[in-house]
Amino acid sequence: MEITGKTKLTGLIGTPVAHSVSPQMHNEAFRQLNLDYVYLAFDLANTDLGTAVHGLQAIGAKGFNVTMPYKVQILEYMDELTPAATIAQACNTVIAKDGKLIGHTTDGIGFMESVADAGHNIIGKKMTVLGAGGAATAICTQAALDGVSDIDMFQLKEFTEEYERALAFADRVREHTSCNINVYDFADTDQMRKSISESAILTNATNIGMAPHEDGCPILDASMLFPGLIVCDIIYNPRKTKLYQMAEAAGCHVFNGMYMLLFQGAASFECWTGEKMPIEVVRQKYFQP
Repeated sequence: MEITGKTKLTGLIGTPVAHSVSPQMHNEAFRQLNLDYVYLAFDLANTDLGTAVHGLQAIGAKGFNVTMPYKVQILEYMDELTPAATIAQACNTVIAKDGKLIGHTTDGIGFMESVADAGHNIIGKKMTVLGAGGAATAICTQAALDGVSDIDMFQLKEFTEEYERALAFADRVREHTSCNINVYDFADTDQMRKSISESAILTNATNIGMAPHEDGCPILDASMLFPGLIVCDIIYNPRKTKLYQMAEAAGCHVFNGMYMLLFQGAASFECWTGEKMPIEVVRQKYFQP
């Protein structure tokens, strides 16, 4: 792909970013569709966020992704927020349009697309979500907007600030959607067992079980699981966490978060270009198990 005087800039800001597969994913999609765009990763470890955002806007970037630790801090530099970003109060995608910066979140879209890609329909059903951080709120936001009827979120109550933030998030979800969402203490295993038993899908949106701490598991024991339950562990390193293995053994329908990254990227790609990402080409090249 040749860089020209008309090449449009997109990219990723955050720190660290060197490990990200997003540049390969987007640049391959640009090549496949013959689009005069380029996607670069910018590590902001020693850079002021506001300076970087204003700089990207000043040089005419079409948009950019935002990763840790700036998904919340970025909001103060946005002129507008989409409904999903308003509810989640987090942003992973910035769209430059008509001189304005529009904050959006595609993480939840990526999750819901990965559920459908795995062959499941959870609309009108109940979901239990473990965790209440950025990934969890993005997932719950889009699930509620799409029509998931009930969500039970679990966050450790002893972490008072995080628990209060989860309660405020649940209030926003109820205000903007028809979803019945509740927040419970992660330590309340009886409630967790009950919530899972009533759910079509259990989603682990914590980092419990992620490498190098593969022995961790967010649920008490395998008796919380049952045949036919859908289990998604958004961790994909390792590909099969302890929860994943327990769910397989219990006869659950189980998948990880590998394709959540692919589909959230595809949603961002469409925001910037107006074109559909060639999902299967990108999947085959960069997302093989």
